[in-house]
Amino acid sequence: MRFAPLCALVLLTAGCGASSSPSAQAAPTVIETSAASTPVAVVASTNVYGDIVEQVGGDKVAVTSIISDPAQDPHSYEASTQTQLALSKAQVVIENGGGYDDFVDTMIKSIGNSSVEVINAVTVSGKTAPPDGELNEHIWYDFPSVAKIADQVSAALTKAVPSSAATFTANADAFKQKLQSLEDREAKIAADAGGAAVAITEPVPLYLLDAAGLKNLTPEEFSEAIEEGDDVAPQVLRETLALFTGKKVSALVYNEQTSGPQTEQLKQAASDNGISVVPVTETLPEGKDYISWMTANIDALESALVK
Repeated sequence: MRFAPLCALVLLTAGCGASSSPSAQAAPTVIETSAASTPVAVVASTNVYGDIVEQVGGDKVAVTSIISDPAQDPHSYEASTQTQLALSKAQVVIENGGGYDDFVDTMIKSIGNSSVEVINAVTVSGKTAPPDGELNEHIWYDFPSVAKIADQVSAALTKAVPSSAATFTANADAFKQKLQSLEDREAKIAADAGGAAVAITEPVPLYLLDAAGLKNLTPEEFSEAIEEGDDVAPQVLRETLALFTGKKVSALVYNEQTSGPQTEQLKQAASDNGISVVPVTETLPEGKDYISWMTANIDALESALVK
């Protein structure tokens, strides 16, 4: 589903101290200017992007996320005065784009913060809508896109704090190495599960499922209706439930943050027919960072499919 959340990340850059008693043997100490050590204010649309900034910024950033409650449906989020205040102070904004969080751009224009640098994840990813359909805007489930976003975050932080460029680049590289490990695991599922069929409640995890070589059998009308918050037509619901009663799928990948009566019917049908349910979310669960979250998602998917 599309939604309108917003994370506020405030990146605080720690200043470096210098010794007042230099020696011939001591390495030269870099003293940052007061401008360089001023905290860099960043706003992001969800805690997913907030965590990516933390991964790249390390101990030089302090992040506040607007959407951070895993029990909250991001699609029902309404911007607050706190959001507007955070945006008014932001030097960098990171949003998802693709129609997912359009209110971010609207608010930036309304407060007149013309100097802010905006990172649009969909734009950075380079993904576009297929000729016969709509763009899947859930970019953060696509690891190659997340790697590009990490590089863009590094560039934005480097622009704000040039003296820490090497740190940001090194942190982004380390983060991307972890992403590569996740891509390797997707490839292993593709090899081991042999193109297994699955069902979804909505398109949130499709990038991950596609990369794992899995086939989504869910009628498009079902997932589109759930994504838009509409009722599913009775015939479409019957067709979707038949995937479970007929044991045509090996797993149901279920978005926990946008559940309702019809998605609960799918979950119950999967349980009744001995089909694994793999829960996913749109924002970081409590106590997880991006890598541990996606690792848990892949663990659950692998457990459901690779027997």
